[in-house]
Amino acid sequence: MIWDQAVTSLDNALIIHAIGAPIVFAIVSFVYFKTLNYTSPIVTAFTFVAVVVLMDFFIVSLLINQNFDMFLSPIGTWIPFALIFTSTYLTGTYVRK
Repeated sequence: MIWDQAVTSLDNALIIHAIGAPIVFAIVSFVYFKTLNYTSPIVTAFTFVAVVVLMDFFIVSLLINQNFDMFLSPIGTWIPFALIFTSTYLTGTYVRK
């Protein structure tokens, strides 16, 4: 999200992030469920979101921003987390039919 802040406003960057993240994770989970399919959709959704939360916490908050203000923004973190979970779960449910 750093590169898109240089190109557009913070609000636009957050909207792009909220739309793009679930699309990317739907594609990744589609490939995962078509090729590997080791876990159920709910476990995979929790795992994917956990990885994103941990990366946001340790890399973005601690190393890059050096604060936790990003977690105060629903559109910046919580909505994308929910949409990533939902898109992964729904993709897994669809592919496993």
